[in-house]
Amino acid sequence: MIIRKNEHWFKMLFIWKGSVLPQLLPRLLLLFLISVCIVYLKGKLFDFKIPLNPAPFTLFGIALALFLGFRNNASYDRFWEARKIWGALLNDTRSLARQALTMSGYPPEGKEVDTFIHYLIAFTYALKHQLRGTDASKDLDKRLSPELSERLKPAIYKPILLLKEMGFWVQKAKADGKIDSIIQASFDQNLDKLSDIVGGCERIASTPIPYTYRILLHRTVYIYCFLLPFGFVDSLSWLTPFIVIFIAYTFVALEAIADEIEEPFGTEPNDLALNAMTTMIETTLLEMGGKPLPVATQNPEGILN
Repeated sequence: MIIRKNEHWFKMLFIWKGSVLPQLLPRLLLLFLISVCIVYLKGKLFDFKIPLNPAPFTLFGIALALFLGFRNNASYDRFWEARKIWGALLNDTRSLARQALTMSGYPPEGKEVDTFIHYLIAFTYALKHQLRGTDASKDLDKRLSPELSERLKPAIYKPILLLKEMGFWVQKAKADGKIDSIIQASFDQNLDKLSDIVGGCERIASTPIPYTYRILLHRTVYIYCFLLPFGFVDSLSWLTPFIVIFIAYTFVALEAIADEIEEPFGTEPNDLALNAMTTMIETTLLEMGGKPLPVATQNPEGILN
């Protein structure tokens, strides 16, 4: 995820990192070369003059812009919903940590509360790794007992098993007389919220925008861009490649941005900064428990992942 301070308007014209331009450059270069060839041949293909003019491109471009706007809105809705879910995760883990510290009857600095807080931290890391399809073993080994960490390694849904462990912790606290039924129910409500968070993330990760819709829009954008030079060659002559590249960059970049933010849990520069958010949750929970904080790392380029 790109986080930068506000840049001067002129500097923003030349920002490279975090822009989709690097991945689009080969395609735009290919379109530029094709446009040069079309201008050189004066819009002819195998001695046949393609009778196109700018008028239909203007009308079709408006319709295409509306479809791209809808696609970008759909992708951003998925991105923003994922961000709200992870914001709720921060709130709910803080609530559970506060309950364990102040309402459980265990000493705040005791082993039992420390274990519960580490369950919450491990839950956050396990969810991040599940969404990204990466190995959670290293992060779980640091934060859980060797026995529990080893037991979780073959599991597919590690966050859910950690929820079960937290449920057992609450059950034990009730059996030990450290909490009453009302406080137990309060714990269960917040644990249910964590379960809803996992389900919400899984829904976004497993339900992409329909593939056939993406294919239709992708084909339409590129066919439109590759036909543009034939429509402008007679009126713009050698300015055609430059105008075509500018128009194509706008349409192709919008499609590329929609593709990038459609899957908000990935590792692209504009995806959610799950690493930074899990570290933030870990930091706030350890601070609540009066434990040493993890070392924060600064990224001078303003890119978090």
